[in-house]
Amino acid sequence: MMGLSIKYQDSMFNRIKEDVNCVFDRDPAARNIFEVLLTYPGVHAVVMHRLAHAMWNKKLKLLARLTSNVSRFITGIEIHPGAVLGRRFFIDHGMGVVIGETAEVGDDCTLYHGVTLGGTSWKAGKRHPTLENNVVVGAGAKILGPITVSANARIGSNAVVIKDVAVEATVVGIPGREVVQRAHVEKRRNAIAQKMGFDAYGASDDMDDPVANTMNRVLDHIHLMENRIDSLCDQVRELGGELDDAPLPNLDAGCFEKPSTKESKNKG
Repeated sequence: MMGLSIKYQDSMFNRIKEDVNCVFDRDPAARNIFEVLLTYPGVHAVVMHRLAHAMWNKKLKLLARLTSNVSRFITGIEIHPGAVLGRRFFIDHGMGVVIGETAEVGDDCTLYHGVTLGGTSWKAGKRHPTLENNVVVGAGAKILGPITVSANARIGSNAVVIKDVAVEATVVGIPGREVVQRAHVEKRRNAIAQKMGFDAYGASDDMDDPVANTMNRVLDHIHLMENRIDSLCDQVRELGGELDDAPLPNLDAGCFEKPSTKESKNKG
């Protein structure tokens, strides 16, 4: 039993060591190990949870809860001692993070401040989410219920996730929805935007922005109209008609400038 206890303590020490070292891979602001040990509340919370979780497993549940409460008071991070945290777990900034009793977090996961791994039921049993390996959860996100966020997934800031998330998916919005990867569509939009002579705001990364979505639809409409016009031109040529094949002029910002007051008066 003594040898087993020493082995368990050594294993926990190694995990804490990994928790500290992984900070340097995920936070460029970290300068040295003393700074991390002294000033990172996320590291303090994870270390204290490792101790509280060991007490919880040894049926010292009141002591485990007291340790968890002390950690919450010091760090602003609430982790139930029953939660299972994987290796190299990093909580950046950390204030307001809540991790429920039956939550499970895999290896190499990262949480930012304001994240909740919460439950949606008062029934006993599994009621909190499971995060598989290498999941990143943005600031303010809420992952609720006994759902699974699969490996390498990304949860956007302030998203509310209540359904399972697929491997390597990115989820944003309320309620959370998967961002569709549309690389070929984005390339087409960029090409149309360049032809028109402007850098389209809507041709940027897919985002939940009404202006960006409107611009994307405009570019899609232009693409469709161009295809139809090309088709009509081909049919006219087949019938012997002649068409002007001169390239369309670029549209610069100057095209849309309002005329000066003087010009307006002259026209009037």
